[in-house]
Amino acid sequence: MRNTLALLVSVCLLSMSAITWTAAQQPRAVNVSSTSMDEVLEAVRQDLQETRAGIIGKNVTLTAEQAAKFWPLYDAYQKEQNVVMDQQLKGIQQFIERFDSLDDAAALGLITAHLDRDAQMSTLRKKWLPAFQKALNTKLAVRVMQIDRRLGLAQQIQFTSKIPLAH
Repeated sequence: MRNTLALLVSVCLLSMSAITWTAAQQPRAVNVSSTSMDEVLEAVRQDLQETRAGIIGKNVTLTAEQAAKFWPLYDAYQKEQNVVMDQQLKGIQQFIERFDSLDDAAALGLITAHLDRDAQMSTLRKKWLPAFQKALNTKLAVRVMQIDRRLGLAQQIQFTSKIPLAH
């Protein structure tokens, strides 16, 4: 059951990122059977980050000067997001590995990790908003955060809908 569930979540995570690709982007081929779970999770996170940057790039019109200031900041912001995202993906992996023997502490740990991740992402966005405002202007910085937040919420729905409810 554990291997089946792990494969199912891996496929769901990969298919979720494939849904958001544009026609011009080519998905990475990931063979789940010959790839470690860590490699699969890394590929999923990387695809999610590339998708976010692409969507922001298509929905925020920047001057050359703004782009020169913003994109290096956004790359740094994404590196900090990676830490939170990796924690979440590893938490999902751990939940899958222990799903058959889930006790109260593990169930509480799962929801606590989700809530902590939400708080970390909110804190991260609040931290980076002033830097984005300096590079852009307030309305553009807000637009970037709105898009980033919406994408994050959509990804959360995709992730969490694939995780079985605790029983």
